[in-house]
This record gives sequence, structure tokens and C-alpha cells, in this order.
Amino acid sequence: MREATIRRKTTETDVSAEVNLDGRGEGNIDTSIPFLDHMLNLFSRHGLLDLTIRSQGDTAIDAHHLVEDVGICLGQAVRKALGDRKGISRYGTAVVPMDESLCSVAMDLSGRPYLIWRAKLGEGRIGEFDPALLREFFKSFSDHSGITLHINLNYGTNIHHMAEAIFKAFARAFREAVAIDRRIEGVPSTKGSLDV
Repeated sequence: MREATIRRKTTETDVSAEVNLDGRGEGNIDTSIPFLDHMLNLFSRHGLLDLTIRSQGDTAIDAHHLVEDVGICLGQAVRKALGDRKGISRYGTAVVPMDESLCSVAMDLSGRPYLIWRAKLGEGRIGEFDPALLREFFKSFSDHSGITLHINLNYGTNIHHMAEAIFKAFARAFREAVAIDRRIEGVPSTKGSLDV
């Protein structure tokens, strides 16, 4: 089983993340930020990975530190669970509609982190959540997982729907990229390595 657990404790946050890449889409999420819980449950369900996250932090000041650190821990857990990346499909793409919103995500489990974020979510809030923090989450995730990640929100008008389209497309692309292809021997790279 491709599983990993990571814990990160600082003076600002305390985060633990447990992933099983070969799971059934069972999410057990309590970040203390309800909207982030909702998005990560979508990721778990549509990505078919089992995901447990517990976190708390200085959200009385701002949710920034906690959202960023959840991204760090999740990225580290995914990187650890991927191991040497032998037999993985490596690339994943998805285009997902959510009512009036449409998002496309492409990723490469290359070992080289890179984020392209083209998602204009406006200035409004989703409940108490600042959607500008979603970029910070994905930047942290990309940096610590070693995944090249392109997120393009094609269009949308409802901020909640736009965020859901992003996470569902992210999940479906991730599910495709981490899948084991029995035809692949070793690592799918002419370099012989996917961990720079």
C-alpha cells in the first residue's frame, strides 16, 4: 500500500496528514476551517484516496498559516506515499464542470514542483473563507509534493462553484496521474528518476 503520515507542529499551527493513494475515497477531515474541510473531502472522494487530516492554528489572526501548512503536510505525505514512483502513469489531466463554472487541471508527478495558477476568483468571500488562500494551498502542495501543477479556471460566476470545479478537476487529474499502469516497468522517465 502507498501510504504515509506527516505531522508538522510550529508555534503557529499543528497539522497531521495521513494518505493512502490506493484507497476508496474516504475522507476524514477536520482542519478547523469548514470550507477547506469541504474542498479536501471533495479531493479525497473524487481522487479515490483515503485522507485523514487534523489541524488547528492561529485562525483568530488569519487562516493563512493554517491553509499553507495543510498544503505543506499534504504535499509531503503524497511525496512520501509515492515512494520511487515506479509504475505510475505520471501525467494526469481533467476538465470538470460545476454548474456554470469550468476548470481544467494538468499535472506531472515529475519530482519538480511548479505551479501555474490562472484562476480569478474575485474579491468576495465564501462564508468566512478568503478564496485567495486557495493559491497558497496549491503552491505549498506543489512545492512539497514535487508535482508540476497547472490550474486553469476557464470561467464561472459563483465563487463556491469555481472553487469546487478547481478541487474536483485537481482530484480527477491526481487520480489519473498516481494510478499504477502494469505495462510500465520502472519509472516512466528517460532519466530513470522522478525525484530530483
